[in-house]
Amino acid sequence: MKHTLNAQSKRNALKLIAAGALASAAAGLFTACSKIEKPQFVSIDLTGADYAKDFSLPDQYGQQRSIRDFAGKVVVVFFGFTQCPDVCPTSMAELAQIKKSLGADGDKLQAVFITVDPERDTPELLKAYMANFDASFLALRPTLAQLPELAKDFKIYYKKVEGKTSGSYSMDHSAGSYVYDPKGHLRLYNRYGSGAEALGADIRLLLQGM
Repeated sequence: MKHTLNAQSKRNALKLIAAGALASAAAGLFTACSKIEKPQFVSIDLTGADYAKDFSLPDQYGQQRSIRDFAGKVVVVFFGFTQCPDVCPTSMAELAQIKKSLGADGDKLQAVFITVDPERDTPELLKAYMANFDASFLALRPTLAQLPELAKDFKIYYKKVEGKTSGSYSMDHSAGSYVYDPKGHLRLYNRYGSGAEALGADIRLLLQGM
């Protein structure tokens, strides 16, 4: 009888060990699945996109810039022009608002404004325009010759709309923004009108390494 009880005890012990191993494996699987879950961005997720990877353009101070210059920062790239009546100033003001809301992480956000109107947007004008929003914001100025290829690479639209005089024209253009993570990878496309709160939440996720 004693031998039988010992055997039974061993079988029970083995069952407990097996059950524990299965539970551990299940917990590990659950953890692994949790780690690979995609972050829930408000903006359109472009992770892995093969376009809009980089640029090489002078800023308002004449310094050549590329996405690699901003390692460790989330970069938001917006195409516009300084005489834009509403979309451009609204977008830039929202970025300034987001930077303030980030507090100590505000310096980890880099706004980049690329003009689609290099004829009128001189470096001096771009300096003054950026100063209206935040001293750290950069404005890049492609040449007229560079602009078509740049627009093609970034899949943005722009068109000159003639005015009553040669200098009073306007520019139609895409109104969204591209967002790059701290490693310089294109991650998101933020639609105009989404609001500062939504874009700010996405930027926080990217700063967390999502």
